[in-house]
Amino acid sequence: MPVKADRLPETAAPGDPAPPPGLVVVGRFDQPAGYGVQRPRGSESWLFTWTTAGRGRLRQGRSETGAGAGDLVVLAPGVPHRYDVEQGAAHWEFWWVHCGARPSWSGWLRPYELGDGMYVVPPTPSGDRPHLRIEAAFHRMLADARWTGTGTPPTMELPEEPVAVAHGAAARELALCALEEVVLLTAGAARETPVPGGADPRVRRAQELIAADPGAPHTVGSLAGSVSLSPSRFAHLFTRQAGQSPMRALREARLWHAARLLEGTDLSVERVAAASGFASPFHFNRVFRERYGTPPGAYRGAAQWLNDDLTGPPESAV
Repeated sequence: MPVKADRLPETAAPGDPAPPPGLVVVGRFDQPAGYGVQRPRGSESWLFTWTTAGRGRLRQGRSETGAGAGDLVVLAPGVPHRYDVEQGAAHWEFWWVHCGARPSWSGWLRPYELGDGMYVVPPTPSGDRPHLRIEAAFHRMLADARWTGTGTPPTMELPEEPVAVAHGAAARELALCALEEVVLLTAGAARETPVPGGADPRVRRAQELIAADPGAPHTVGSLAGSVSLSPSRFAHLFTRQAGQSPMRALREARLWHAARLLEGTDLSVERVAAASGFASPFHFNRVFRERYGTPPGAYRGAAQWLNDDLTGPPESAV
């Protein structure tokens, strides 16, 4: 039961049609067993899928993954791919978006690349993910894509037609803003390394404080005070349950934050260091090189090259 895409502009790729670059197309499907899409040359646009129920299976080049509730799977353009209802599953319910990506998204997705341009962001082990907010972002995306740019934007209620094409500039940007929220909520939530189940809530709270603002002037004393523990007791408890000291966890969070700033902004290296909580640019350069194997300036150059390679020329799909 291959998918049809009536009323979509023709694609250059043979096989099942896919939107050409430059468009933002969003939809929600609930497909029964037997549904499948195959594109021997891949798509000219990137494809984002987020599963809400059932099971799907996606293949991209030599990489393959199953998709269950809460999984975000992203397929890069230009690579042969196929996706269908997983064998033995009764159905696959999922949101999907064909679009061009913003360069800053590469930093969030890169840790989840399986190969051949397939990115798989699973739910966190605890299942603690803002599913309702992600679902709301997709609803908003579908509504915004239908907006003509004049009058009141459509409501977020699901329309009878489950697919929308964002033709206008305002509709495209609003839809991409909603998709960016999905990327941040999924990749950002999955990136955090939770402490084992049953961990002390005070350790979890300290981790949340670090993740929320790694550039803040945290110390063992300030973190301990925020969870009503003595510094020595807090440091011992945190290290035992998180597998690293509070200051090591803080340094890792700051370096990760600095890498994202280098990838997604034009701030100077000195300002990136300050915004990430490093008082000394020289110390920042040293620890960044130790962590990533290259100094911050060279890392930015490599990241920009990768972004250009990922996103292609303007108006191409991600």
